[in-house]
Amino acid sequence: MFDIIDWQPKARPGLVTLEGRYVTLEPLDLAAHGAGLYAAVGGDVNAGLWQYIPLGPFPDKATLCHAMKEAGRHRGWQTMVIRAREGGEVLGMASYMRIREEHGSAEVGCVVFGHALQRTRGATEAIALMARHVFDDLGYRRFEWKCNAANDASKRAAIRFGFAYEGTFRNDMVMKGKNRDTAWYSMIDSEWPDVCAAFQLWLRPENFDEQGKQKAKLQSYLNAL
Repeated sequence: MFDIIDWQPKARPGLVTLEGRYVTLEPLDLAAHGAGLYAAVGGDVNAGLWQYIPLGPFPDKATLCHAMKEAGRHRGWQTMVIRAREGGEVLGMASYMRIREEHGSAEVGCVVFGHALQRTRGATEAIALMARHVFDDLGYRRFEWKCNAANDASKRAAIRFGFAYEGTFRNDMVMKGKNRDTAWYSMIDSEWPDVCAAFQLWLRPENFDEQGKQKAKLQSYLNAL
């Protein structure tokens, strides 16, 4: 056990634009982002993106916008819209959830990357920007990632992004008529400097070839630190 002297609650994340090299994250504004967000993650063609998400899928823009408005109002989500740095196309979204300013803790969740964003450096940079915001800008102590324990892709992503597995909550939720066991992952402030350095090394333009394919994996940088 240790004491934290003069601890003060931290500001709420998700209220400012986060600028990266490849993507920009903007606080959700449905008037500005609704059509683009629906094009990226809505409709029948994108229904599979919502398999493990508590919300969705969304057959039309109005349903998507209503659900995200309610998530902010009643669940306290601060949703960030991910846009291409060049061209401004909306590519997906991710939300700050379970925000506990008094403890300096927040979760990244409802991570829905459109097909154009998946497996790109922009997707990785989006998570890095969200982590940097809570740790470096706001002074948070903990950043969480949770997912359905059946979602192997999300579990692999958590480890790849530098989160540490903490355990699984069995029978945690009933979601869309099915049981959900929830796998918990976290990153804490003392770990962030090394994780941040790995992100920075991986995201360098020289780590990618002309087709945008990585030369070295993010995990190799994490393992070296």
